[in-house]
Amino acid sequence: MGQKKSDETDPRSPSTGQVGLMTAEADSADERVPNGMNSRDYVSSLARGLEVLRAFNRTGRKMTLSQVASETGNTRAGARRILLTLVHEGYAVADGKLFDLTPQVLELGHSVLSSKGVWEIAKPFIDHLSEDTRESVSAAVLDNFDVVYVSGAQYHRVISVGISVGARFPAHCTANGRVLLAAQPAEKWPAMLRDIELTKLTEKTVTDRRAFRKVLETVRDQGWSFVDQELEIGLMSLSAPVKTSAGTLVGAINVAVPNVRMTPEEMITEILPKLQSTVTNISSALKG
Repeated sequence: MGQKKSDETDPRSPSTGQVGLMTAEADSADERVPNGMNSRDYVSSLARGLEVLRAFNRTGRKMTLSQVASETGNTRAGARRILLTLVHEGYAVADGKLFDLTPQVLELGHSVLSSKGVWEIAKPFIDHLSEDTRESVSAAVLDNFDVVYVSGAQYHRVISVGISVGARFPAHCTANGRVLLAAQPAEKWPAMLRDIELTKLTEKTVTDRRAFRKVLETVRDQGWSFVDQELEIGLMSLSAPVKTSAGTLVGAINVAVPNVRMTPEEMITEILPKLQSTVTNISSALKG
């Protein structure tokens, strides 16, 4: 008997078949799992759902079923099953052909972020730096090869830079990311430089691995990072690491400035000393 083709415009229609998200193949015992992990310990359906959530975070926009499937390497049927599950659980909403995440997804990470007392202590310093520089300031931590923003203060101007808590960006082309990558132990550098994906986001993004290593070495030696329009054209950013009083790395703080308002030289001479003073003050306030 023939089977009715799934209708992308109707997210309520029932799913027809079991299809993988990470590959175009159906679930099977020989499905690919992360290197070094026993297939019996790997919950592929959970991994597929997480990849769909990450797809929305990467694109920052509403997506159709076909777009989600393309972004995650899944068939429409497989992506559809996960999207409908997210809708049912309240983590996504369907509006005609478009799917979007709901604020409920913040619950997934809120307990972790809110438990990090470091950023509660750092917040007044971040706010003061934003007021002092009259620019937006953000704090981030490293998650594999991405940075996740955990705190910040947006200074409201006609042209301003705003990054929300929970936002995720590639570490290789952000000032915060480079500070955190450069601070990794020396024994981790070979694997880090081999495995990191140096995606070209603008014409200025450093994608050559040898050049990128030199960039990280410079950041490590000077203790701060300056990125000029490698993440987004028109955006410059300065970052410095945040450490406890005992020297333990906990994250990084950056000041982002549109290049219509300041030159790179002015960023270094005017913003950097204030940023360094801020992270020093935070370090003094953090115990352990």
